[in-house]
Amino acid sequence: MRVMITEQEIRERVRELGEKISTEYSDRPLTILGVLTGSVVLLADLIRATSVPLRVALIQASSYGGTRTSPTALSVNSSLVPDLTGRDVLILDDIFDTGKTMVGLLESLKAFHPRCVRTAVLLWKTDRTCVHLEPDYFCFKIPDEFVVGYGLDYNDEFRHLPYIGVPDESDLVKAGGHA
Repeated sequence: MRVMITEQEIRERVRELGEKISTEYSDRPLTILGVLTGSVVLLADLIRATSVPLRVALIQASSYGGTRTSPTALSVNSSLVPDLTGRDVLILDDIFDTGKTMVGLLESLKAFHPRCVRTAVLLWKTDRTCVHLEPDYFCFKIPDEFVVGYGLDYNDEFRHLPYIGVPDESDLVKAGGHA
């Protein structure tokens, strides 16, 4: 597996993002809404990198799964989302690929009547974005390559890696995929 972004690079950018969020939300009621399952590693590190009171909530959204490496229809489960009325919400996801997942999440959250909704992602594949939306915050812009690690998976494997890697065919076969 080729390492695209090292553990140290991730650590530094997440720290910087935490500082920026702490400054921008210093006097506002913030809820960070992590998108399951890919954002959980980033979510844990980011909330430790912030210095403002905040709430943490989770939402499930997916257009990938198993051994798929290209998106399908978006599925959103908001049953875990608490009352967001009047709160600032920061949707936190692992990757902004086509952008369709984030657009769907933004639409779904309107029913919760937040004061303001912004978006943050670890990775942004700018070449694949096909919506008129950009993440408000991102840690890294990356090329259009399939990546795993730091919460991102292939067939529920590789989430534990502390770096962002580009798997080769043998890595995918070992994870139960096809070469």
